[in-house]
Amino acid sequence: MRASRRSEVDPFIVMDVMEAARQAEAAGRSIIHMEVGQPGTPAPAGARAALAQALEADPLGYTVALGLPALRARIARLYRDWYGLDLNPDRVIVTPGSSGAFLLAFTALFEAGDRVGLGEPGYPSYRQILRALSLEPVGLPTAAENRLQPVPADIPEGLAGLIVASPSNPSGTMLPRGALAALIERAARTGAAFVSDEIYHGIQYEGRAVSALEISDDVCVINSFSKYFSMTGWRVGWMVVPEREVRRYERLAQNLFICPPHVSQVAALAAMDCEAELRANLAVYTENRRLMLAGLPAAGFDRIAPPDGAFYVYADVSDLTSDSLGFCREILDRAGVAVTPGLDFDPRRGARTLRFSYARATPDIAEGLERLRDFMNRR
Repeated sequence: MRASRRSEVDPFIVMDVMEAARQAEAAGRSIIHMEVGQPGTPAPAGARAALAQALEADPLGYTVALGLPALRARIARLYRDWYGLDLNPDRVIVTPGSSGAFLLAFTALFEAGDRVGLGEPGYPSYRQILRALSLEPVGLPTAAENRLQPVPADIPEGLAGLIVASPSNPSGTMLPRGALAALIERAARTGAAFVSDEIYHGIQYEGRAVSALEISDDVCVINSFSKYFSMTGWRVGWMVVPEREVRRYERLAQNLFICPPHVSQVAALAAMDCEAELRANLAVYTENRRLMLAGLPAAGFDRIAPPDGAFYVYADVSDLTSDSLGFCREILDRAGVAVTPGLDFDPRRGARTLRFSYARATPDIAEGLERLRDFMNRR
């Protein structure tokens, strides 16, 4: 059977770590999960109740390709509530997770062979989706003094696009308004489309995340119900695009996906009104962050920066190892804690970094930190 070169993408290493952790659990071991970037909580109770009611009353067949009109309108209202923006719901496109949104954006914005810039460290699937679409990812190494976020001087000429995430995965750092505006201006000046990954908005600890839509309408913004709304497996996200481009995205969505999952859209609409439960989840992440910022240095992982948002701590472990993948295997085998090697996020420097997720329940985080401390004391 033939195989395309486009399909030769790298594995998503965190998924391999998850599988190794699953096998250890199947063998009877207790594993603390600090590897996976998903909440330990289910979808909000109101979302689950709304879906149960819909299952009895509605065949839940295809929706229109752009998503349920009521959900698109409710997402537009979110931009008023969170950012003070009057957003036309027609610009909102509901997608099969943020991954579906990235497929639509990259297909709509770029020609095969185009070069697209992304900060390193950064979300690994950007690179792999770009490669699968015959696009060239251009890694932009970021500096610790810039809190691992790109700055205009990092952006070369000749890029067709730039992807920026704030809060970032894996560092959790956020871009203040001025820094985000400078990147948008630099992209516009060089003719690069600006894609803003905002899927961790809502999960921030000091100040608030700034949306690219507060600065420019000529951007593509991507978000998801996976993180703040605690709906990872439901696979529903959204994007906001310039009004003149909606039909282009609609044609692609019709052919690539037909529509997002109807059941997930019903649940997502209800989830947006479950503020008390969502704020309670944020309170858990806030406490977990406090534990991590105290417990990781006590365990010997002291080269870290406080995250502004999301639920990750990115650690420089160059004083401990030059093989982060092997180090993660050792931690899993000897401590029973699953963490992610930095190789997923930074192909050049990731052999000397680790990402710790603190999205799970607080007792799990406390136990994981205790195990890490014991492991490092014995190492």
